[in-house]
Parts: sequence; structure tokens; C-alpha cells
Amino acid sequence: MKISVKVDYACRVMAELARLHGSGELAQIDHLAQTEAVPANFLAQILLKLRDHGLITSRRGNQGGYTLARAPEEISLYDILLAVEGKCLHLSGNFDGRSGPRVKRIWDEISDVLVKKTKTYTLDRLASKGTATMYYI
Repeated sequence: MKISVKVDYACRVMAELARLHGSGELAQIDHLAQTEAVPANFLAQILLKLRDHGLITSRRGNQGGYTLARAPEEISLYDILLAVEGKCLHLSGNFDGRSGPRVKRIWDEISDVLVKKTKTYTLDRLASKGTATMYYI
């Protein structure tokens, strides 16, 4: 399975917004793009989806920017996936033939597990407040 670039970028940007949460600071698109290595024009599309799904808020103007709409512990990886992709696991929709219905049931079970698991990971777990990466030997 492959996680889309959109989902990857959205998770990284949301983690940065979680780091800034509570500081009163709004994040400008340039800061988010540079900090998380996301192309700014692509980021604008992602931020629009996240805003439309109520995960972030935006303010226009010179002092404008983006912030989380809820606390980091209230936003799950599932919420981000849903906002960006619409589903956790996209099935082809063609389950004809003798084995088709059984195969569909199995993929549906896998999808259910994926939904449950992604709901357990929240932004507070994705966002570390420190800047350095810890390595353990």
C-alpha cells in the first residue's frame, strides 16, 4: 500500500501546527512550506481541504495565518486522512466473480482495522515540541 504525498504533507504540516498550538502564533504558509519541505502551491490546496473539514482555521491579512481548530489531542491521523483522501483505504469497486465477495469482505475488515488504528494516533503524538531528533543506541 502507498500513502499519498498529500497525506504525508498534511500530517507533517498538522504536526507543525500542533507544535505551535497554544503559543498564540499563527503559521504563515511560507513558514509551513519551508519547515516541512512542502511545495507552497501544493500546500495551499491541502490547507484548504483541512480547513473545509474543520481541522484548521485561517485568518487573512498581514497578520494572518493558520492554526489548529481544536487541541492536538483531539485531532487524529484518521481525521487528517479523511480530510485529504476521503477514506483510509480505497477499494476498486469491482468484486465480481466467485471470489469477489470474499475478497471484498477481507479488504473491508482490513479497512476497519486501519480506521480504528489511525483514530488512536493524535497530533500530540506526532508533534514533538523539541527541535532535535532523539536517537537511541
